[in-house]
Amino acid sequence: MTSRVESTAIDGPMLKDLNILLGVTGGIAAYKAVDLAGKLTAAGAHVQTVMTKSACRFVGPKSFETITCAPVFTSLWNDPEGRKSSHIALAEWADVVVVAPASADMIGKMANGICDDLLSTTLCTSWSCRMLFAPAMNTRMWENPAVQQNVATLREMGVQMIGPAAGRLACGAEGVGRMAEPQEILATIEAIGSELIRGKIEKDG
Repeated sequence: MTSRVESTAIDGPMLKDLNILLGVTGGIAAYKAVDLAGKLTAAGAHVQTVMTKSACRFVGPKSFETITCAPVFTSLWNDPEGRKSSHIALAEWADVVVVAPASADMIGKMANGICDDLLSTTLCTSWSCRMLFAPAMNTRMWENPAVQQNVATLREMGVQMIGPAAGRLACGAEGVGRMAEPQEILATIEAIGSELIRGKIEKDG
């Protein structure tokens, strides 16, 4: 499949034929990722989903497979498309990498180059891609100095952050930690897609 930014077809919606790699980590906000995947697909984007083992405890891979009409990747050792190096193939395919929800664990792994599952390995391989993280966690976790340092490291690496928002959390408390709403994430991805296309136009002259 050809990357949108490698194509000369630039008319139409900013998400049309854009290749979106969606990473989903463990957390109750994973259900919002299903909605996001649906919105991206409806907008014409091609979506490939990578789920962590913990994410699969909250939402079944079949939900993403049904909505995106594409296989879901959950393990380094079980590639549904039979490729030997799915993390490399996914990184080469993606125009934009989105992690939603992005847990404190995955933020820390990405910031420190830790690769111990398919998603973290794919993110390490995708370091040169445009990336958008949508953090989601308890307020105490979000405010932890170590987490904030990891977030700052990712921003220095060029990773864009959206959220988290304030509101009622899964534990019942009020505070900052809610994942940004799918529509807000969608709008941000559209803006990134627009930037990629403009950059391609300027490069080609």
